[in-house]
Amino acid sequence: MFFNLQLLLVITAVLGTDGYYHYVIAECLSSSSALTDVVLIATFYFNKDPVLRFNSTVGEYVGFTELGVKNAEIWNKGPEVQQARAQLEGYCKNNLRIDYSAVLDKAVKPKVQLKSELQSDGSRPALLMCSAYDFYPPVIKISWLRDGQKVTSAVTSTEEMPEGDWFYQIHSQLDYIPKSGERISCVVEHASFQQPMVYDWDPTLPESERNKVAIGASGLVLGIILSAAGFIYYKRKSSRPY
Repeated sequence: MFFNLQLLLVITAVLGTDGYYHYVIAECLSSSSALTDVVLIATFYFNKDPVLRFNSTVGEYVGFTELGVKNAEIWNKGPEVQQARAQLEGYCKNNLRIDYSAVLDKAVKPKVQLKSELQSDGSRPALLMCSAYDFYPPVIKISWLRDGQKVTSAVTSTEEMPEGDWFYQIHSQLDYIPKSGERISCVVEHASFQQPMVYDWDPTLPESERNKVAIGASGLVLGIILSAAGFIYYKRKSSRPY
């Protein structure tokens, strides 16, 4: 997972009716919170064209234009190159430590939903949807298993989509022809999990049928209660002396 801290400085000089823009983009790159592989890349631009760049892995300035090459030769022999090297520790690592501790280390577990979107009718495949909501950081992986074997085809997934307030969501769908006795699972891998989480699909009843059963059961219970109340009322009334 690659994190990117970027600082943009814009210096504008205007001569007559023409504008000339000079700016520097400084990037601090690291692949882990250990900060053992931090890289500083500072690129100088003139009117959107790169002129000069310092890369901490190279340790010196490199020019891209005639002016950039001349400046690189001068800066590599002067205090500028030493100052740039010092920024790897003083600027990059200090700021990345703050970012990791304040934001990037704060992982929020996704809420996962596995449901049937389309039932197979013999002429078309069934469609399962595995969705993850409200998670952070955005890097996540969703895969499918069929009887314990990874599914490599008939899978379509969205990109991680921002929900706002730092949270993200993602959706992955699987087209398949149902087979009796098979087990289909959605596997979610995220920084908030110590290990991949496996969610098994229960094909005993489609979701719409489950809702019908739940409604029918509720109606049956209500009917029994009303019948019992009516019977009790009838017995009490019939037992009263006239």
